[in-house]
Parts: sequence; structure tokens; C-alpha cells
Amino acid sequence: MLKILLLGKNGQVGWELQRALSPLGELRAYDRSVANLDDPESLRELIREYAPHVIVNAAAYTAVDKAESDVDSAKRINALSVAVLAEESKRLDGLLIHYSTDYVFDGHKESPYVETDTTAPLSVYGQTKRDGEIAIATSGCKHLIFRTSWVFASRGGNFAKTMLRLAAERESLNVVADQFGAPTSAELIADVTALAIYRLHHDAALAEKASGIYHLVASGETSWHGYAQFVIAEAIKLGRSLKTTPTEVHPIPASAYPVPAARPHNSRLQTQKLQNLLGIKLPNWQYHVQRLIHELVQS
Repeated sequence: MLKILLLGKNGQVGWELQRALSPLGELRAYDRSVANLDDPESLRELIREYAPHVIVNAAAYTAVDKAESDVDSAKRINALSVAVLAEESKRLDGLLIHYSTDYVFDGHKESPYVETDTTAPLSVYGQTKRDGEIAIATSGCKHLIFRTSWVFASRGGNFAKTMLRLAAERESLNVVADQFGAPTSAELIADVTALAIYRLHHDAALAEKASGIYHLVASGETSWHGYAQFVIAEAIKLGRSLKTTPTEVHPIPASAYPVPAARPHNSRLQTQKLQNLLGIKLPNWQYHVQRLIHELVQS
């Protein structure tokens, strides 16, 4: 039976992965109380005791702004612990699946980024995530690194929930309009991950050549401003009473909303490599956002 070890089970992606991975084999899922990535060496015993065929690392230091002043912890969790996971996966001849981010790029490119584009992180978070990617690649372990962006889920906080809360309180909103990407659901990420594990487990030839970085985001693109307008319009269609209408969501530049960590203006990621690998077509970003709004409005 396929043995899968999932780290970060209570995060947005980790929560969805518990559902998606369970049918594939024997799943052990841990949160940081058991698998503490802030203590990299402690992970070795955990892995060696279970000897999984697949390690799925959904744990990460994701407090982007806090990382600017908490560099050591961000590095331990996003890079040093990832190196340990890669080393142990290589020793077991297993598969490591890891999640990275659009923040490895500086966002200056005019078109969507492909996997081979030069990285140039603007933040500590982005740099530590890139360091994790490099640690995996240099370890020689079999791996899939999924770069994703603008991740949301019904569980926990997210941009859509914030917009609906503010739109119920205020007559108008100001939202950044010069950063572009694709809102991507944790559900989609988990389902694609499960499909990838299944395919590679049953196709040795594919597994031998699959290792690498893949971009995993929903299709299409929008700005945070366009995202907010879509969320509010969908909620109003479903009968939610809001003070802010889509036309009262005003565009502002990112420079008007200063934060400690710089964000890339272009977070668009080209996904053709992943779609070719798995023979899939990724849905438009509106699909899962609509499902989220239905769930939020009807709850």
C-alpha cells in the first residue's frame, strides 16, 4: 500500500489534501505539534519511523510581512527543513511534493512566467521559498515542486471573506489594481496533487522523467481590484445585502498601500508544462471563487 506523509495538515492546502490524498493509500497527516519545521533535524526521526513512499509538504512560513523581521525562522521552515525532507526522501528513494510561490519572481516580466524564467525574489519570504526549491533540486530526490499564487479556501481567512465583511460595513472600498495573478483554490491544488501522485505511482516511465518545478494556478488572470469586484457582484447576485457595489470598488496603486515586504506586480504563471504532464485543463479562476461565494453567502 502506498504510504503518504502529509505535513502541515491544518493549513488551507493541508486541510484539502487530507481529503484528496486519503483514497490513495495509507495517509499520516501531522501538524506542527508533531512535525515542527522550525526544528529541522527533528523531522528525520519522524520520516524514518514511517518510511513513506511520498512526502507532501504543505507546511510553510507564510507570514510574508513578518518574515522581513523574522528571517531566521522563515529560513528554518522554508529552506532548512525542506532540505531535510529532500535528503530523507532521497534516502528512501521516495517522492517529495512541495509547494512554492510566485514570490520567487520580481514581477517585472510583461507576460506570464514560465518555470525556467530567472528568479529574483523581492522579499525574505520569496528568497526562503526559492532556497527551498534549490535545496530540493540539488538533493537529487524525485520531486514535484508546485508554484502557486493567490491561494484561498473556505477554511480560515481569505481575501473574499475580507471584501465581503468590508463591503457590508462601508459605502466604498479602495483595492490595489496594479498587481495581477490568478486566485487559486486550495481544493484545486489538492486535487491536482492527488492526481499527480496517482499518475506517477502507476506509471514508472512518467515518474522517472517528471521531477521538476511546475506552475499550478487557475486559468485566466485578474487584479486584486477585479477580484474584489467579482466577489461583491457574485454575493449581491445571491442576495447578500452589501453597502458597497462593484462600481464603488475604486482602483489604487500598490504604492498607496505600503507593506513591509514588496509584492511582485506580475504574479501570472504559465501552466502549460503541468497540463501537458497530467493531460488536464485547469479551470478559470472564477469557477472556484464562485463556489466559495456560494458557500459563504449560504452559510
